[in-house]
Amino acid sequence: MSQVEIKIPAVGESITEAVVEEWLKNSGDYVEKEEILVTLETDKASVEITAENSGVLETKAEEGDTLEIGSVIGTIDTSKQKPAGSGSNTAAEQNSQPSNPTAATTQSHTSSASGKAGPAARQILSDKGISESEVKGTGPKGNITKQDALNAKAESQTTTTQQTKPVAAPVASPKFIAPNFDSRESRREKMSTLRKRVAERLVSAQQTAAILTTFNEVDMTELMSLRSDYKESFEEKFGVRLGFMGFFVKAVCEALKEFPALNASIDGEEVVYNDFVNMGIAVGGSKGLVVPVVKDADLKAIHHLEADIKTYAKKAQSNKISIDDLTGGTFTISNGGVYGSLMSTPILNPPQSGILGMHSIQKRPHVVDGEIKIRPMMYLALSYDHRIVDGKGSVSFLVKVKERLEDPRRLILGV
Repeated sequence: MSQVEIKIPAVGESITEAVVEEWLKNSGDYVEKEEILVTLETDKASVEITAENSGVLETKAEEGDTLEIGSVIGTIDTSKQKPAGSGSNTAAEQNSQPSNPTAATTQSHTSSASGKAGPAARQILSDKGISESEVKGTGPKGNITKQDALNAKAESQTTTTQQTKPVAAPVASPKFIAPNFDSRESRREKMSTLRKRVAERLVSAQQTAAILTTFNEVDMTELMSLRSDYKESFEEKFGVRLGFMGFFVKAVCEALKEFPALNASIDGEEVVYNDFVNMGIAVGGSKGLVVPVVKDADLKAIHHLEADIKTYAKKAQSNKISIDDLTGGTFTISNGGVYGSLMSTPILNPPQSGILGMHSIQKRPHVVDGEIKIRPMMYLALSYDHRIVDGKGSVSFLVKVKERLEDPRRLILGV
């Protein structure tokens, strides 16, 4: 018998453990080489493990288990051949399938009632307000997979239209996102690995860096006009929408060239200066805030920046962000304005020494050439590490960003 071990891989220098989030294959299934077997959750991102060889899978870890890097979570018996005329299931499983279609349907729904949802599936169902008992599980032992949870609403609608009797509305899960104040009770939920790590990093940043925040405001009139004039032709030529973030990244990159301390970090008793800009863009993912990094942002045109940002946003929403996507940042931009924030004091993303906070655009009275006019204004907030960045440098940096955004032609011409 030839057994190939499935181990939790080393996915980053600072990552020491991972949670078995969801098995996508049953123990006893025949799996093909490079098929996705299991999803792991680390403190930075989710990681998919694929089969290195074809054979029969045996799982040795349960969903929800927290294990160290290098731990064996399963094996693949490569000596066993794929059963003739079968898919991924074993011959024994196929023989157990009922020949009566109605019986098969009944068995499927019965198994789903006893199945459990993994962490990812449970969160999706929670966001939808759907009980686990209302979802048919297709995973191991009838467990509810992430895909089952994503399809849950569509399945419920289909079932309703097919049955002659009305179907009751889905019962809210105990983990329903809205609080039930009628219960007058408290409930406890285990923090995800990602959320725990974010909490640790935020507390660490507050304790180890001398964080100070300075503010300014930007008149967005010219930038909004430029975007309005060219957004259709821009999208037609480059295949990506023209947003504001590309301009902000470009403006920050230009300002960082004049104030390199904001693009640096402290390592022991040394300051590490970077002659490049890897721009972190904070985006909301399916499991919380993540900061994917646009590598060499200072060398990229606006349409390349917009394309990269769009790609990362999609990956974050579908939980496909990789460890490499999140590493190497030298400066960060966070846009709280998309959620309606008027002003905030962003926290540094260690070991970086600067983070720029964008906010909502609101029409406000603004003095222009001695006259009061109504202008679309945005507050900017720069949080910085006062250990290596002084007040003059931080304020001057923010003014440079403001000037470039208020005259976007300078960004296009590079002056």
